[in-house]
Amino acid sequence: MSHANAALTPRHRLRLARLVADDGWTVAAAARFFRVSWPTADRWASRYAAMGEAGMQDRSSRPHHSPTRTPRSLVKRIIALRWRKRMGAVEIAGQLNVPASTVHAVLVRARLNRLSHVDVRTGEPVRRYEHDHPGAMIHVDVKKLGNIPDGGGWRFVGRRQGDRNRAATPGKPRTANHERRIGTAFVHTVIDDHSRVAYAEIHDDEKAVTAIGVLRRAASWFRDRGVTVERVLSDNGSAYKSHAWRDACRDLQITPKKTRPYRPQTNGKIERFHRTLAEGWDYARHYPNETTRRSALPAWLHTYNHHRLHTGIGKTTPISRLTNLPEQYT
Repeated sequence: MSHANAALTPRHRLRLARLVADDGWTVAAAARFFRVSWPTADRWASRYAAMGEAGMQDRSSRPHHSPTRTPRSLVKRIIALRWRKRMGAVEIAGQLNVPASTVHAVLVRARLNRLSHVDVRTGEPVRRYEHDHPGAMIHVDVKKLGNIPDGGGWRFVGRRQGDRNRAATPGKPRTANHERRIGTAFVHTVIDDHSRVAYAEIHDDEKAVTAIGVLRRAASWFRDRGVTVERVLSDNGSAYKSHAWRDACRDLQITPKKTRPYRPQTNGKIERFHRTLAEGWDYARHYPNETTRRSALPAWLHTYNHHRLHTGIGKTTPISRLTNLPEQYT
């Protein structure tokens, strides 16, 4: 396609060339008629004589030969060091004895100039995906949190006072080293792949019957918001591998999917949500007891869904990707 300031489009180049080649116009006369320079008119007339109408199209400005181009073998070595050892451009340049600017140019062409584009565990380029409509895929998982003793946990009151609060909190029998067992909170989380809208419940276990109950209520919650859940992605936990989970998905007309073993990146959206959950709710402030923390979860979820801007979806709120909701802007 011609650039914005081009004097001649392919159509007018053809007209100019035909005036010279077919109608006998001089190059100078054609140049004056189309208000271009003599070399320009001569170039298109010559191309038409040599190539015909096909010669009037734009050509790439890329040179036919690049003798100083970085050898392919060196490019592979640069990319290998970036993937496997996560080295920076200067470090790679020092190891391979090439200019850092050359290394940087190679990394830019390979889209590896930012380490955020490279998976931390494997060193491979990050492969991001997003389903095209709400409900096409939901992610489910369980976040385990130790219950907060009466008076607060050690993160806010310190180790010594935290241990005292733990010992004074009535709960389960003591451990072998005489520490009081205060139990675990299992946060069953559900997040929509397209919109990032989240749903969560806190329970005292992660059994299959509990996970199934969460799935049924989450599907109903999404249905009330105009979203039909089609697939559910989970890890290979015992609850999600059970026959009861399979049968429940069949009853709900939801296709169950599993992540690759030892590959949590496949379920990365909900893993990232757990980090946001910890920062925004779990460790956000001092909770005097476990009941206070659990009662704060619904309000935080509302803030996350309706008011918190999500960078993964273009700095918009998750609920904005669900349309025509009565409470969408509250």
